[in-house]
Amino acid sequence: MSQGYAIELYFDPALENQVLKAWNVLARRQISTQLIEIESRPHITLFSSSLVDPLKLENILKNFAAKQEPLPLSFGSIGSLPSDSDTLFLAPTPTLSLLQFHLQLFDAMKKEGIEMGEESRPDTWIPYCAVAEEVPTTRMGEAFTVLRDLKLPVAGYATDIALVEYPPLCEVFSFVLGNAIEL
Repeated sequence: MSQGYAIELYFDPALENQVLKAWNVLARRQISTQLIEIESRPHITLFSSSLVDPLKLENILKNFAAKQEPLPLSFGSIGSLPSDSDTLFLAPTPTLSLLQFHLQLFDAMKKEGIEMGEESRPDTWIPYCAVAEEVPTTRMGEAFTVLRDLKLPVAGYATDIALVEYPPLCEVFSFVLGNAIEL
């Protein structure tokens, strides 16, 4: 796998713990431990690419985060991605505030000459929070059953925006939403 970067939206501690609970239940059942093993953090991916300048993104995200407020989120459904990674996820309710947040980030990046790939464009982006990756096909039904037993919806706030590098997974920087920039 080649090196890449992703912009991720992190959650408040209570919401993060609810997602980690799902990760841990799936790990105890030996269905998937991938997210724990790579030391990921519960998040929604806003953008990913192998062709970005982290220094340029740092200024964009710092200014963007300062103009935002913590974003209310509610995860009310589970799903899977039609890909080779066999990913299961919690889906946030696609509120106008979440979609506008993503659109504003898209516009800020476009203004600075950074193009988002097809999967990150506002008209095709699917917001989700992965709870399991590399789930064996034979265990997918069991994994869905385990996740259905969670008490959904789980709600909270997105509180931080970060740039991560992968592989291996490593946070490059993060900013608190609504944290005004000091002049």
